[in-house]
Amino acid sequence: MSATPQRAYSAAHFALELDGSKQVGLFRSIEGGGVKVEVINNQDGAHHETLRQLGRPSYEDIKVQVGMAMSEPFYDWIKDFFRGDAVRKTGAIVAADFYYLERARREFDQAMISELAFPKLEGTDQSACYMTVTISPETITYAKGSGAKLETGGGFATQKLWAACNFTFSIDGFKDACTRVTKIDPFTIKQKMIEYQQGQLRHAVKVPGRIEYPNLTFYVPEADAKPFFDHHAKYGLGGDLQKPNRLTGQIETQDNAGGSLFRIDFFGAEIFNIAIDKSDASSESIKQVKVELCVESMSFMYLRKELA
Repeated sequence: MSATPQRAYSAAHFALELDGSKQVGLFRSIEGGGVKVEVINNQDGAHHETLRQLGRPSYEDIKVQVGMAMSEPFYDWIKDFFRGDAVRKTGAIVAADFYYLERARREFDQAMISELAFPKLEGTDQSACYMTVTISPETITYAKGSGAKLETGGGFATQKLWAACNFTFSIDGFKDACTRVTKIDPFTIKQKMIEYQQGQLRHAVKVPGRIEYPNLTFYVPEADAKPFFDHHAKYGLGGDLQKPNRLTGQIETQDNAGGSLFRIDFFGAEIFNIAIDKSDASSESIKQVKVELCVESMSFMYLRKELA
């Protein structure tokens, strides 16, 4: 008798393994991670047909959406990325069915974080937040799942603790002006990966390039905006260079109980633009001021270690 074909399944859960650890955490979603081989075309003399040959393979970046359901090793990897330290990891993306049974694996090698997209934070938004982390591996291989049940103790039940409304924003020297920050726009930190074709290797070796820190944009009520206008007028418009004018500050996120989750510190910042909301006599909303900061560097600190 022929063997019973394996049942199709709906991939309901996705887990990450890093450096042999099986308790790193679960993703909300994942995309990419495909493998493509270049096709080389060659026409020979007067023949009509085109000779085709397979060339070097290329491996797509893997984009994962994560909240606070990961364990500490993953956030340590993000911390290294913020510092510009390209730490290489070997691991696997595990696809599991509704019952947490492992059905398929994508194993990767020499992977580095190349991009982190931080979501919007807003005081009126109570929905769960997720970061999008782009992982750039050198190689990817597909394997059949073992059928074993995933270990779900990596904090999956706490995924929705990080809500968009639970945050504080502060700038040193502007404590009172920052107490009513209403919104922070999304931003992305990037590190370009440079591909190096080495000798007879079929795949390219990836080398990290320069890390790019984004501008930060936040919003405050117009009633709290005067200190920012004064600073911008003195150092931005007036060009007063007699005193140090670089700003430092932080974004800290909390869970629903008020406990700290993680913190992003920024350094060497300066206000380069201030824009006031449109004035409308029929509007009942509080008038806001948009403040934009250019930033020289950032750091990441995971604070909720007991979730790991």
